[in-house]
Amino acid sequence: MAAERSTTITLGGKGSSFTSSSVHKIASGIANVQIDSSAIERFSTKPLPLIKRTSFGTIPEGLTTEEIRASLAVLLNKLLISNSGSVRSTLPVKILEFLNSKAETFEFGEIDEVTESENAVLEKSCASLVGLCSVIDYKATTLSQIVDSVAALSCEGTKSDVSSFSSLDSGDGFGNKDAISVAGDLKALLNGSKAVGKVAVEEVSKIPRVHGKFREVVRSVHSEARVELNSGVKGGNSGIGEALGTTLLGLAMSVKSLGECSFLRGKMCFESIGDESLKKLLLERSCVEYEKLKSGFKSAVDETDPCRLAHKLNESLGILWSIVGLEAAGAFFVLSSGDKEEAKSDKKKKKAAVLGKGTSVVIQFIKDRLVSKEAANGGDQVEQILSLFNPEGFDSLLAKVKEVVESNENRRLPKLPKGTRDFSKEQMIIREKTFSIIQNVFKKHGATALDTPVFELRETLMGKYGEDSKLVYDIADQGGELCSLRYDLTVPFARFVAMNGLVSYKRYQIAKVYRRDNPSKGRYREFYQCDFDIAGLSEPMGPDFEVVKILTELLDKLEIGEYEVKLNHRKLLDGMLEICGVPAEKFRTICSSIDKLDKQSFEQVKKEMVEEKGLSSEIADRIGGFVKEKGAPMELLTKLRKEGSEFLGNKSAKEALDELSIMFEALERSKCSHRIVFDLSLARGLDYYTGVIFEAVCKGAEVGSIAAGGRYDNLIGMFGTKQVPAVGMSLGIERVFNIMEDQQKQGVRAPSKLTETQVLVSVMEDNKLGEAAELASKLWEADIKAEYLVSKRFTKHFDRVKNSKIPWMVVVGKKELSEGVVTLKKMVEGSEEEIKDVPRDSFVDELLKRL
Repeated sequence: MAAERSTTITLGGKGSSFTSSSVHKIASGIANVQIDSSAIERFSTKPLPLIKRTSFGTIPEGLTTEEIRASLAVLLNKLLISNSGSVRSTLPVKILEFLNSKAETFEFGEIDEVTESENAVLEKSCASLVGLCSVIDYKATTLSQIVDSVAALSCEGTKSDVSSFSSLDSGDGFGNKDAISVAGDLKALLNGSKAVGKVAVEEVSKIPRVHGKFREVVRSVHSEARVELNSGVKGGNSGIGEALGTTLLGLAMSVKSLGECSFLRGKMCFESIGDESLKKLLLERSCVEYEKLKSGFKSAVDETDPCRLAHKLNESLGILWSIVGLEAAGAFFVLSSGDKEEAKSDKKKKKAAVLGKGTSVVIQFIKDRLVSKEAANGGDQVEQILSLFNPEGFDSLLAKVKEVVESNENRRLPKLPKGTRDFSKEQMIIREKTFSIIQNVFKKHGATALDTPVFELRETLMGKYGEDSKLVYDIADQGGELCSLRYDLTVPFARFVAMNGLVSYKRYQIAKVYRRDNPSKGRYREFYQCDFDIAGLSEPMGPDFEVVKILTELLDKLEIGEYEVKLNHRKLLDGMLEICGVPAEKFRTICSSIDKLDKQSFEQVKKEMVEEKGLSSEIADRIGGFVKEKGAPMELLTKLRKEGSEFLGNKSAKEALDELSIMFEALERSKCSHRIVFDLSLARGLDYYTGVIFEAVCKGAEVGSIAAGGRYDNLIGMFGTKQVPAVGMSLGIERVFNIMEDQQKQGVRAPSKLTETQVLVSVMEDNKLGEAAELASKLWEADIKAEYLVSKRFTKHFDRVKNSKIPWMVVVGKKELSEGVVTLKKMVEGSEEEIKDVPRDSFVDELLKRL
């Protein structure tokens, strides 16, 4: 118990909350307790009916003094917050007197009768279990804040490879958040470290997930302890023991895993200590503690009483603290040994490896706390280090670790929001070339460019995307306007056409769109779309044909491999649903379900249609019979139009088949119908489609659809007085880029040249920037793509040429400088060429002849 109690904790105040930290302070004897005056006023002063109570019976036998005090602190708080005028002051005052004394045992004394309300609290409050949970919560939460810094020391002490810490967050939204957070804290602590190495150590690679799981379970304990500490005793309190016991069991398993990893990392550190007696001491003590941890875990998981489980878990946490402290001691002795070791020669001391900006602070903090470290033996220093890792008195160390991690937040490598990407120079080469190909195809078909704002009024976007409207990103209210980031480029195009009163427009747009989606491979929250749209009256099915033709041209020119364009008609879908007996008001929502058939089995989709959308099983099965139909365009069309077909008897379906007949003939005669698959399961979930719909997929690439589009005759009319028919397509360029990048990695696609530089001006003398500037400027004036380099190191020039694949060099050495000439070198492998003594006033013309 602490000799001085400088803190006073008040219980029972209106609106106050009891915390695990307060319970721990009371249990440890470092805080006094007082009852709030408002709670005192609520004590009953009237005679109340009493019932006999032969024993206190609330606190189990075998608890430590700390655990008894925690139990009584919780019991006192429960009596205060459950008081409804039927609790007397006698019992609370008795408990208060004990908590503010230094007594080791609590006796009920003369209190042998209680009121009904007091008895209910004694019987149903689970005060001991909640008290133990609060102590466990405090110790585990505190440990979770420091165990990462100890693990970081071990990473350096064992020279382990920590590169795996950077690969946990894939950016797709499906990473382990706690593991990623632990890895981030470790990287902050190890920032700038030269002591980590390339040794693959399993116990190090496990740190993020093992420590992350510990954080997760500790949060659960903390959450439940906070609720139970501040809940009154009511009739619905049954089940507290089972619920808390389940959570504590999870923590017990995590404590064992954390202790095992800490023990194994500690052993590895001990092996690198040169002092054999110190090594032996640490190893023996660590082994003893680890055996106690394993034994305690086995005893805890076999325990059926939640309170006994909590008692044993509290003991195990104390053991875990010792194991972590021993690991810290081992890493400390390894990392600080460089200060004492001398090199074999007498010239210099051996230079210690540079530690991380965080770990170096922790090491220095421990050094500063070692008493008489020069005279003390290893055993004394171990005890001093372990004292820092005592949960009763390590506040100064915890404060320092928090300071290190929080200060490192400013140095922590920034990260991207999930679902977004940066693009390196290698990727940008591919992107720029691809955008150029796409623009050229669009322009070849007579389209002009359009740009629209990245955000629109929310009312412009809402109601256009069906169930996907929930993916629209809203922006905070600015000046009374509710805006949202654009979800696609089609709705802004329709708004533009209507707003400007246009009746005919062929446009393309390449720009970013935003979706509040769950990121995954090929699915982002910010990405480019490449759109082509034709608005206005024209030859029946002419624009529909041309848009699909453009799509096949694009995919052919981009050389992404085998692909197919799945095609259907919205009127055919409506006719099919009508034939099957689907109510008209459910057409759009059922289409949204059908649209999932490329990712889910029909049984899964049927379950959604029946259980969530209210279709009968028979209607769903009829739909299933139709949506399985797909094949070559003309072949399936002929089948659907044969005599007796149900489609011919449906007006909507017949119109669709007639339109598809015109379109399929045009596709055949333009020699691209072999790319088309007529697929009745294609639905496209967007609400604005009215006619032909299509979707392109790359065979063998698991990235979903890479392009899609269709006819939307009513969308523009939503924004104006005129109905302007339109059809368009959108290329999911990010997925195309993914395919291209994968092809490069697999060697299927040749790597792109990183720059378009044609000439390197190589001035092979130092301090000759003027020479380089004069020659490079002449090349730039002639629209030749050029760079310059000034350096005496020949290898630097040739490495630049080789790495950037620059075909020509303009070489200026000492000879060339003195004679006023240059040397031209062709650097293409297999066709090297050298032209010497080229006059400066004609070297540009010589290069132009050869480029």
